[in-house]
Amino acid sequence: MKNATTSDSSKLDRKTIEKNRRIHMKALCFKLVSTIPSKYLKPTKDMLSQQDQLDLAATYIKHLRERIEKLKGEKEQAMNMMRSNQNNNKIFNIGLELPLLNIQYFDSGIEVMLISGLNKNFMLYEVISVLEEEGAEVVSANFSTVADKIVYTLHAQVKISRVGVEPTRVHQRLRELIAPLESWEYIS
Repeated sequence: MKNATTSDSSKLDRKTIEKNRRIHMKALCFKLVSTIPSKYLKPTKDMLSQQDQLDLAATYIKHLRERIEKLKGEKEQAMNMMRSNQNNNKIFNIGLELPLLNIQYFDSGIEVMLISGLNKNFMLYEVISVLEEEGAEVVSANFSTVADKIVYTLHAQVKISRVGVEPTRVHQRLRELIAPLESWEYIS
């Protein structure tokens, strides 16, 4: 007799435990579905079954994972772009080292890149005059303003190829024109 009561009470305990587990799972499913935004829920007249709710939650979670991956990719791309811009724009982060002069010599031409602050103490026509006096003909001259710096780019060709242009003399004359010798930083 004692065995029958123990067996009945253990069956009741198991039933109660299972009932509590189902109630708990139902509450968890409700909580899970309540976190899904309403725009992702399918408008239906009938109540969704628990399986449909779980499928919907799984679909939403997959959507969020894809979005996270996409955003990570965009973030990485933006970080790479920032790194490359920082490397490319180091010349514009110079500060007190202005003006800068970069002269590149080619077979029959010269490219002069000059970076100065807004408070420059020379005129562009003076730079062009120096190049022409040294035997070069200016083909194009451009400038652009970046933050508080002005970037000049001049392209010149040698007038008489036999005579040519003396690169060190051009560089020295431009340095003297643009700034005192002690303030120069030369880029090669």
